[in-house]
Amino acid sequence: MNYRRLLHGAKFWVWVALFVAYSAGAVGLLLIDTYETRYRNLSQVKLTSVHTDADVRRAGASQVAAIYRAQSGVPFSTLPPGSSFQIVWPDGSSETVVVVDPTSALGTEPLQGTAQDE
Repeated sequence: MNYRRLLHGAKFWVWVALFVAYSAGAVGLLLIDTYETRYRNLSQVKLTSVHTDADVRRAGASQVAAIYRAQSGVPFSTLPPGSSFQIVWPDGSSETVVVVDPTSALGTEPLQGTAQDE
């Protein structure tokens, strides 16, 4: 009897922990819309969509990440390697990218399966 009660309580707290972790992760994803004025006219962003070549998308996302870092209050700790953000391209399509190397012109990598048409 006590064993079942303990097992039930453990299951409850596991689900609570999973819900909290998922909620924190879902809220923590940064969304950058390239239609904003500060990103719209960047050379690698103007004509980019999820259908563009992967290297062009990586270069565009790296430019966007560099501008975002430069305009943040703490540029050296904003978007560190391993962090991810969702980017919305000018045509309305979007994808999630991971920062690989903040100092490289191709320092981001699109995550497979996250591309969405407008």
